[in-house]
Amino acid sequence: MTQVRALQKIMALSSANSLAALNNSDTRMTGCLLTGIPGLEHLHIWLSLPFCAMYIAALAGNGILICVILSQSSLHEPVYIFLSMLAGTDILLSTSTMPKALANFWLSSSHISFDGCLTQMFFIHFLFVADSAVLLTMAFGCYVAICSPLRYATVVTSTVIGKAVTAFLTRSFIIVFPSIFLLDRLHYCRINIIARTFCEHTGIARLSCSGICINVWYGLAAALLSTGLDIILISVSYVHILRAVFRLPSQDARSKALSTCGSHVCVILLFYIPALFSVFAYRFGGRRMPPYVHILLANLHVVIPPMFNPIIYGVRTKQILEGAKQMFSDFTKESR
Repeated sequence: MTQVRALQKIMALSSANSLAALNNSDTRMTGCLLTGIPGLEHLHIWLSLPFCAMYIAALAGNGILICVILSQSSLHEPVYIFLSMLAGTDILLSTSTMPKALANFWLSSSHISFDGCLTQMFFIHFLFVADSAVLLTMAFGCYVAICSPLRYATVVTSTVIGKAVTAFLTRSFIIVFPSIFLLDRLHYCRINIIARTFCEHTGIARLSCSGICINVWYGLAAALLSTGLDIILISVSYVHILRAVFRLPSQDARSKALSTCGSHVCVILLFYIPALFSVFAYRFGGRRMPPYVHILLANLHVVIPPMFNPIIYGVRTKQILEGAKQMFSDFTKESR
């Protein structure tokens, strides 16, 4: 009788281990399902129209901005080089999310492989951190231009630009890459539904049967050490910039100095305010706000700043506007 019970116990344990292995491999093998915007499924087609229009506008605007800066030798200066980098990261950020979201809206193509989900998550977070780093670097450029204009040519050189690019790409990689291992170590059950239009760290972690406390704390630490630190440094830079501006003797000098960094301030606000609002709404208003509000905010954040950045710089920056006119004029002459 004892042997029978022992045999039954071994068989039950073996069955449980087999089921655990099946559950663990199920999500990895079958992939994930992105539901789109829960609660607004009946409006997916209609919602896709403005998102598609904003995505196309972001691609066109940033693409034109990059072409103008590259084609006009007068714009081969540090501030415009960083601007072209910002445009490039904006294109990649919106492209990492919108095509899959639109395919979901139009074709109900909600399936994505587990490795594909991890890849999308990596690029979304990597590009967001890189975008923030570019804005910080541009703020440093504004600080030098306003507070130490005579040293600008010697401080902001091509060597410094190259080191800055290497530094913020390395930082983005170091901050985001460990999240792949933190997600890969988790045990996943049969649940593979992500109630979003794209994969992100928390959404994937919640598919797990394991504890995700480490993932939550790592995500918070990564956000504070990247975006949070960037916001503090940008704020400190602009405090010094404003102090220097208001010490200038003439009104014209103050107006010119403020105009120099005005476009950058607009882009900073456009980038950080929706992100912070989305984070605080998710943390403190999670139960009061419907889930589709959070998802809409997340989707808007990856298309609205990329769409408006070229417009802001094109309208407020005379050199870019003149460069665009010159580029189209040259193109028209060559086509004839």
